[in-house]
Amino acid sequence: MRANRLKLFAVLALVLVFPLVAKAADQLFYVGFASRIMIYALAATSLNLILGYAGMVSFGHAAFLGAGAYTVGILMAQGVGSAWLAWPAAMAVSGLLATAIGAMCLRTRGVYFIMITLAFAQMLYFIVVSMGTYGGEDGLNLAARSGVGFGIELRDEVTFYYVVALILVGALFLLQRLVGARFGRVIEGIRENETRMEAIGFPTFRFKLACFAIGGCGAGLAGALLANQNGFVSPSLMQWTQSGTLMIMVILGGAGSLMGGVFGAAVYLILEEVLSAYTIHWQFGLGAVLLAVVLFAKKGLAGLMPGSAAGPRG
Repeated sequence: MRANRLKLFAVLALVLVFPLVAKAADQLFYVGFASRIMIYALAATSLNLILGYAGMVSFGHAAFLGAGAYTVGILMAQGVGSAWLAWPAAMAVSGLLATAIGAMCLRTRGVYFIMITLAFAQMLYFIVVSMGTYGGEDGLNLAARSGVGFGIELRDEVTFYYVVALILVGALFLLQRLVGARFGRVIEGIRENETRMEAIGFPTFRFKLACFAIGGCGAGLAGALLANQNGFVSPSLMQWTQSGTLMIMVILGGAGSLMGGVFGAAVYLILEEVLSAYTIHWQFGLGAVLLAVVLFAKKGLAGLMPGSAAGPRG
């Protein structure tokens, strides 16, 4: 236990010191890159709740990521630039969207569930592409980053880094509390044997829908942060390939593990950055790594860590 705490403090110290060292070395690119990793870690963690803990294989998660990003972009276009309004609105829109989609998709199982979530995501993608008022296929530019107030300027990369880090740590803390509570035990039970959970009296549909909606809220917040970092919102955020990317991150990191989304996002984006500098076929190298993880580390990278609590894959 003491060793784990020391590792945790070491990681937190590294997170706190890293942007200051990078700024001192005039390497702000790496600060922005680390922020991007943490944003995608948040998105992958939200999918991990749905996929890893509840066993629902959703190929439509990118729809909630894109919905959060577009909510921030559209509000900013209408003159609403406060993060205190835009970011909760992004979570609310994505959460409501996830609730509506989940209410229909969760009545199916297996491959039918996968295909229906994919279909809904593609429908939303084409709706966004058709919205000429907000850029259509060309996307939507943000005039500036959201305002936080209290003298905090998100235009500064180091400040933005710390805000993203704080949000990610908060999300991981909430996820840990959620899966450790009765709710988490129920959704894991549903993943293992839904019929048995129904037989002993649990309203499995409501638990799955709540889980799906919470995952949508997390993805919406990640989308809001991604829109702020890029200064641009593109319909490609809603493409099914983006859902596939998030799923790869979860599998790489460890489905059903608290840190699975974080490890997966970090490894995926670092491999993309490094390999793409040498070849345009960087996906081949990523595929080799993914294959090795699936074959030799069935609980993902998080499962290789001492004391890992990565859950079984559904």
